[in-house]
Amino acid sequence: MFIEFPETHVTVQGMELVPVPNMVRIRQSYDSSKIEDIKGHLQNELAKVADKESYRGKRICITVGSRGIPDLDLMIRTICDTLKSWGAQPFIAPCMGSHGGGTAEGQKEMLAGYHITEETMDVPILASMEVVQYGELNGIPLYCDRYAFESDGIVIFNKVKPHTDFRGPHESGLAKMIAIGMANHKGASMFHRFGFHRFAELIPPVAEQFLEKGPFAFGVGVVQNAYDDICNIEICDREHFMETDARLLEIAKKRMAKFLFDDIDLLIIDEIGKNISGNGHDPNVTGRNITHTFGDTLHLKKLFVRGLTPESHHNGCGLSCVDVTTRRCLNDVDWKATWTNSLTTGLMDSCAIPVYTNTDKEAVLLAIRCCHNLDYSKARVVHIKNTLCLDEIEVSETLYEDIRDMPGISYVSGPVPMYFNEEGMMD
Repeated sequence: MFIEFPETHVTVQGMELVPVPNMVRIRQSYDSSKIEDIKGHLQNELAKVADKESYRGKRICITVGSRGIPDLDLMIRTICDTLKSWGAQPFIAPCMGSHGGGTAEGQKEMLAGYHITEETMDVPILASMEVVQYGELNGIPLYCDRYAFESDGIVIFNKVKPHTDFRGPHESGLAKMIAIGMANHKGASMFHRFGFHRFAELIPPVAEQFLEKGPFAFGVGVVQNAYDDICNIEICDREHFMETDARLLEIAKKRMAKFLFDDIDLLIIDEIGKNISGNGHDPNVTGRNITHTFGDTLHLKKLFVRGLTPESHHNGCGLSCVDVTTRRCLNDVDWKATWTNSLTTGLMDSCAIPVYTNTDKEAVLLAIRCCHNLDYSKARVVHIKNTLCLDEIEVSETLYEDIRDMPGISYVSGPVPMYFNEEGMMD
């Protein structure tokens, strides 16, 4: 469901008083250590799996979620090929809760966007919204994707990272893949009915019950560093599954990219999307989420989002946390897919549509104009591609003068006026 938003002609007094800031390109430096040979490292980890002979002739499911991960197709193909070498019959199941519009077709389309198809993986991809109830927790039914549960074993593969809306020893990772990703749309909707504030309490016992009752094979946890490179890949068995998930989360929190300063008047983000974060833009970076719980992450006055990633397949989740966007961005949103995903949380304000302008330039000037008690000529403005790409960014000249001597900050180029083309867009 796409909506053609009309041009807006709203008069805002004082817009003419806002200057376009000069911008300086800077580099933020983080720990850059990474795994150089992804395939080789993963093969070495897979060699640690016990009882490889027991996989012969077995149908083994590999879970793949909606998050974008570098070399995701290489890692999944390596797991598939390794399982085949053990005599197994692997297949892939999209396990991403309500993402992809909450449909099997939409979820297969998301996988195809990551180059994961039956042709590239040389294994079947079995996508369905059907689930099996395998237990309950205090009256809460627990579900698993039917194809996965009816297999002889499940390889629980997932990226491990801080969640966008709650804190706990198990956030976005292997345990959450069991509780929500593998539960498909029905199970994800059921789980979200209890609210994010209970996720930290509920996810561990759900995962532990599945590990007791479900056809578990082994887990594969992946962590990325601040440069979006893979820095950890670990295999875990049933006994060490929960410990590995919790430990990788602590590594992920230390390695993720963040701003090295914490006071911004306007943050401009070129693109948001489900491949970047469940929230579109990572609240661990922006401080903006649908539960309004990460306010201490960043002192940010206004947020302007310019567009969606192609990999998001028009899912505009995250726009409800934005102060201003453009007509072009809103016209690119599939509101059916977005609201299907958003309403799974039970938070109706996550479906809100922000103020929009006709052009990027209008959005920038409006956002600065709406900052209270601000000398517009000294606005602290930051421009990034997305919340995964924080190594080279642009900051306003005023902000640069304040942070230039901070550890981890280095000069690249500028200052130059913020760029807009003849149509008032940044590209």
